[in-house]
Amino acid sequence: MRLAAVAVVVLALSTLSVPARGDPPRNAVTEWNAIAVNTLIGLPGPAGGAPPAAQIHVAMVQGAVYDAVNATEPKHYRPYLLDRRFSANASKDAAVATAAYGVLHHIVSTVPNVPDAARATLLDSLAAQYATALAEVPNGAFKTQGVAAGNAAAGAMIAAREDDGRFGPSVWVPNTAPGHWWPQTNPTTGQLILDPTPWVGEVDPFVVQTASQFRTPGPSALSSAIWAQEFNEVKALGAANSTVRTPLQTYIARWWQSQPVASWNQVARDLAVRNSLSIADSARLLAMENLSGADASISCWNDKYYRDFWRPWNAIPRAAEDGNMATEPDDDWIPLISAPYPDHPSGHLCLDGAHTRVLQMFFGDVIEGGYQITSLSTLLGAADPRTRTFGSFSESVAEVTEARIWAGLHYRTADVQAKVLGWNVADYTAANYFQPVGRGH
Repeated sequence: MRLAAVAVVVLALSTLSVPARGDPPRNAVTEWNAIAVNTLIGLPGPAGGAPPAAQIHVAMVQGAVYDAVNATEPKHYRPYLLDRRFSANASKDAAVATAAYGVLHHIVSTVPNVPDAARATLLDSLAAQYATALAEVPNGAFKTQGVAAGNAAAGAMIAAREDDGRFGPSVWVPNTAPGHWWPQTNPTTGQLILDPTPWVGEVDPFVVQTASQFRTPGPSALSSAIWAQEFNEVKALGAANSTVRTPLQTYIARWWQSQPVASWNQVARDLAVRNSLSIADSARLLAMENLSGADASISCWNDKYYRDFWRPWNAIPRAAEDGNMATEPDDDWIPLISAPYPDHPSGHLCLDGAHTRVLQMFFGDVIEGGYQITSLSTLLGAADPRTRTFGSFSESVAEVTEARIWAGLHYRTADVQAKVLGWNVADYTAANYFQPVGRGH
């Protein structure tokens, strides 16, 4: 498996095209990726703005953008959905803008739980940005051909995702037995705090065969020494009033309580521009990254509700019920940060694993000069730095693994297995999709 993964990395790096000297610095793919991410994470949680659902919607946009660009490339890769060719002279800027706008307009128009006024404002904003983008492309046959390619790609994606399981019913089956998750209660309303998008695990995958294809090995047995070790680790480090967690660890835990889809797409855009990736390679990068991320989310949420494993704030007060003599209850224990869905595996690390695996395929692990992430966390103080620099992808993923424990959100096994799930999805994507075709490959 590792040899296959290395081969995939070499293939991805060796097939990057070098832009011709004098190519304009603007990149329509990265520009519309920023528009898509900002639009989709801004939706209300139940409308798809929650992290796992936002990742699915970003994947729809980037898959269509990839197909639109790829359909106009003389030297192209295997299409994702659009098995149709357009003129190589077609405007790629027009194709990108049209594909992205078409999918975004469809998503914003059709998702539930958005107030009418807010929906109208979003649609007006998207229409204005699309009009601006098209106005910058000279009128003529090439523009017309680019628009046609974009419309075809958007239409293919919209048709493929019809009745795909998004916004379906919750699959959670309440169970009060030891080892099972139970939601927290809103102290103001007295209502249970439930997952805004519990349907994610039932959505049709984009690239993998089934949502359970990369099922994790699962949590540690409650009777095991490993369970006791991880229980006591998060009990000590993840408590809201922990006396062993350092101020720096507290800051880092809060800093990572951001949107992975926003963080890693920002990194991809920055590195694409810094490395002068062509529009075609930028489209391929962002499609591979986001379709892998979407299937990592789907697989992760499928696993979460399959396992239904209890969170630390469930387990620690009820430690007397786990049958393990090495764990002790604390009725007053509360986490630094909480989340409204089962523990295993970590949703953040599923996404981090998938995104960083694809980024490593394109740019390697260690990034010369480093790369920056700006956190969108609402838990940071006014004086807390929001932008931080990392030297490698392995460094950041290792830090997230610890941060989720410092936050009181996860046991270590949930983090480690989630990262591997993300890797496996990304490796499968690279081995089976977006590969070069034609003479010389």
